[in-house]
Amino acid sequence: MRRWFQRALRAARWLTARVLARWRRSLQLRVVASTLIASSIMTVALGLFVVHRVTDGLVAAEREQALAQLASGANYLGNELYGLNGPDDPDLDSTVRLAVANLSASGARSADFAVAVQQTENARLPAKYVLRYEADDVRPPAALARLIASGEQRGYEFTRTTVDERPARPFLVAAAPVETKAGRFDLYYYFPLDDQVATVGLVQNSLTAIGALLLLLLAAIAGIVTRQVVTPVRVAARTAERLSAGLLEERMVVRGEDELARLAHSFNQMAANLQRQIVQLENLSRLQQRFTSDVSHELRTPLTTVRMAADVIQMSADTFPPALARSTELLSAEVDRFESLLNDLLEISRYDSGAAVLEPEDTDVRTLVTRTVDGLSQLAGRIGSTLEVHMPDDAVIAEVDPRRVERILRNLVGNAIEHGEGRPVRITLASDADAVAITVRDYGVGLRPGEAQAVFDRFWRADPSRARQTGGTGLGLSISREDARLHDGWLQVWGWPGLGAQFRLTLPARRGVRLTSAPLPLAPGDAGTRYPRAIEGPRIEGPRTEPVIPHPADTEVGNRG
Repeated sequence: MRRWFQRALRAARWLTARVLARWRRSLQLRVVASTLIASSIMTVALGLFVVHRVTDGLVAAEREQALAQLASGANYLGNELYGLNGPDDPDLDSTVRLAVANLSASGARSADFAVAVQQTENARLPAKYVLRYEADDVRPPAALARLIASGEQRGYEFTRTTVDERPARPFLVAAAPVETKAGRFDLYYYFPLDDQVATVGLVQNSLTAIGALLLLLLAAIAGIVTRQVVTPVRVAARTAERLSAGLLEERMVVRGEDELARLAHSFNQMAANLQRQIVQLENLSRLQQRFTSDVSHELRTPLTTVRMAADVIQMSADTFPPALARSTELLSAEVDRFESLLNDLLEISRYDSGAAVLEPEDTDVRTLVTRTVDGLSQLAGRIGSTLEVHMPDDAVIAEVDPRRVERILRNLVGNAIEHGEGRPVRITLASDADAVAITVRDYGVGLRPGEAQAVFDRFWRADPSRARQTGGTGLGLSISREDARLHDGWLQVWGWPGLGAQFRLTLPARRGVRLTSAPLPLAPGDAGTRYPRAIEGPRIEGPRTEPVIPHPADTEVGNRG
């Protein structure tokens, strides 16, 4: 029984979920259902009103007829007993019986019609006179009997009773006292309401059938009308989906001149304008990418010549005067920076044109972290920062592109050294079954509120007046973001003024795994409870190129260049 109950419960939940999903997705279903509900309420209310009015009419008619027949019967009984000589008259019993027989035979509208005469003053007479039925079976309602005994001239009551062996059914019982020389006699009429009940039942059944037919017609009409409106909307939705998928030639069919036709015409105009703008933007983007790529390639030849000349001059720098030697050193450094800038521009152009290709392989991420730290330790020592590395003892294997991940780490660690104010830089590596996370924490100037929209922007700097210590190009974190996206990973940032910043790189351990969480928190634990996730950068994921709009609860900060 428990298993059957659980199966039934699961089936009910599944059916409820399917119905709710269908309800949310189908405008036509909601309109038809709403129409049926409103129509059902109106039909039921109208049916109840009609049945109530019919019932009241039948009851009123039956009551008036019953009271009229009661008055006539009371007059007849009084006249029959008028000529008797008091309670001891020997003809009293026979006269009452004859009167009851005549009353039962006259004016009856039903075979179950019954007349009863009841008295309590004369012990010589029966307490109740009834024709055709057993006297004990014909029982007057107690409330009506008390009303007549209190001196009222006449009264009536609707009740469920019986005058024979059949089950109780509705009756209208009317009664009146008759005062004569022979004493007081109470006259009761029992009128069955079978015909009235049958009439009300027929009305109810007719209204039910008509109401059901009306609801079906209304549902059909609502479905047809709604379909005429919903179908163009569905076509517009499908056309919009195809347009968003890149099928810019899709258009809606325009039929007629009504509002829906104008909607289709306006939609087609909008699609044509969008297609024209997208084509223009694509052409501009291709021209820009081609210009960047061509300029970068064309600059390589003169840059190579300048590099060779700078190397030759640098070799003779020891023989130069101090001022000229310093200029030679600056020339060599700027040539190096120019070469790095060209390389970064070429890499950005590859991402913009969609030509970047990932070359994943199983890699121990600890090796990439160690190599990055070894390569930047000399720079950190020159600035006065120490690099603290926290990694697990066991290998952390992930399917990544080693060259791109190492480039991300170089940019993050170099950025931390640049803005760390000579304080320690902490690199932490952790992993779980689905993801690998690396955080780079510095304790420098941090990030201010209001810099959210500049996250990982190209050539953006938090403080333009601040001199670079590492000779960066301003494209490092932008390329890092694209590298993370290429891995289907996240690149996020936390920061607060005076508390430093922390970047977190989260990569899937295997290709095709969708990230849902990270092994390391974004906000560092040493930031204090006063700054709980106060300023966080967006979670960079997917192939999007538009800016990520932050949630009001998570103010984001930008790349520091």
